Amino acid sequence: MRRALPGKCNPGGPLPGGHPLPRGHTGAYNDRSTGHPPSADTLPVNSLSSKSAVAVLFSGGLDSSILLASLLAQRQRVVPLYVDCELHWQAAELQAARRFLQVVETPELGELVVLRMPLADLYEDHWSVTGRGVPSDTDPDELVYLPGRNPLLLVKADLWCRLHEVKQLALGSLASNPFADSTDAFFVHFEAAMNQAVSGQVQIVRPLAGLDKRQVMRLGREMPLGWTFSCLSPAAGLHCGGCNKCAERQQAFRLAELEDPTPYATARRVAI
Repeated sequence: MRRALPGKCNPGGPLPGGHPLPRGHTGAYNDRSTGHPPSADTLPVNSLSSKSAVAVLFSGGLDSSILLASLLAQRQRVVPLYVDCELHWQAAELQAARRFLQVVETPELGELVVLRMPLADLYEDHWSVTGRGVPSDTDPDELVYLPGRNPLLLVKADLWCRLHEVKQLALGSLASNPFADSTDAFFVHFEAAMNQAVSGQVQIVRPLAGLDKRQVMRLGREMPLGWTFSCLSPAAGLHCGGCNKCAERQQAFRLAELEDPTPYATARRVAI
């Protein structure tokens, strides 16, 4: 049975902290007559089992949010997992993730599970911990790479699934991800290693892996994407507008020819 999310907000009111609603959003998303999102039959996530819950590794960013809302649109039972590594941006990110879940809530949505995994002892004085020297909108994507973060996130999420008898773990990763721990080979070997090391079977699925960023954004065009969050250096809970991830976010909306409803602390626009 679904439990209520903590800190339930008024979907028609301001964001926590007094921030305005994203442009173009009233807070309503689901069809009030059904309690479900629109266009469920257009979403390419049919490879998942509809009979049991699937865990979604959820950050509140564009890709994982579109994946989660797509699954809910197909009336798939979903348990969102958020791994809090206590990195510089994660307090704002987690708050935004909770907001998004409240906006897209359906009877199939399980309570957000927050798993704690501090990484300061590994990353030490890295920009992701200190907030100093955050990669800007002109820096290459390679500077955003966090060593070993994907395997760390997956170990925690995979073990949670095994301990709670959840058989599928869904990720919102795309084939265009350039890093070695996001390749097909990595996921195949990781799943095999976990199945050998720990009792039970958990299948790692990537329903969006065959899509590029533009296609994923078009898939989410009717979703409340203004409630998602993707920023490395939040300013009072808002997207900063000047970091690498804010630039990537702006470019994603432009590639898909969608209006960007995001309130940025600093108004900057990037070329495609």
